[in-house]
Amino acid sequence: MIPVLLLVLSNVFMTVAWYWHIQGDTQAVAARPLLWVILVSWGIALFEYCLAVPANRIGALHGWSAGQLKITQEAIALIVFGVFMVVFLKEPLHWRHFAAFGCIMAAVAFLFTGK
Repeated sequence: MIPVLLLVLSNVFMTVAWYWHIQGDTQAVAARPLLWVILVSWGIALFEYCLAVPANRIGALHGWSAGQLKITQEAIALIVFGVFMVVFLKEPLHWRHFAAFGCIMAAVAFLFTGK
């Protein structure tokens, strides 16, 4: 359970690092200097690495394969991004978002089946 919690927290930081700067209209996005956006995003991503690396290490020490860790991370990333997209970017969810999520969750189930 600790790896999942750490992966959730790391994905929150990474989603913010990757997408915080595209909030607002095109003028607001264009007004943010790219170098400044990159440096701020790197600073935020540092916290992501401080959580993701231990999550993967702890997961591996508890018998998770690299594939299980990666596909779990991807499923968590979709959940975190979906919330971020709706709450902060004010974009609606469509049926295709749910269909894509269902495919990722099926991949998680496949990798954990029989282990």
